[in-house]
Amino acid sequence: MSSPQDICAKFETEYSPCSDSDKLGIAIETIGKLPINGLRQVAENGTCGWYIWCGEEWSDDPDFFKPLHVSHINKYLPEIEPYLALPPGHRFLVAGSHEDVWQDSELIGI
Repeated sequence: MSSPQDICAKFETEYSPCSDSDKLGIAIETIGKLPINGLRQVAENGTCGWYIWCGEEWSDDPDFFKPLHVSHINKYLPEIEPYLALPPGHRFLVAGSHEDVWQDSELIGI
């Protein structure tokens, strides 16, 4: 498995790790589906800005994402832990050996 530093170097981005005590939003009910998706907005109010969901569907339901401390992500989706060091304004999609990382400036209002 790649380290967070390796992922950031591979995709030529700043290394911007989350604090273990920060919270992210995770769609727990979607775990087990593919692909695994993540997007990072600007951190605020004790969050790291990450939203994680699995499968093709995103929901605007206010209960879709549940808060989870970053330190617990490895219990649910250990394979995405290295991607959490990507800076705000980035997205990732992982499905088995397939990975895609890209910048989405709309996430940070640019």
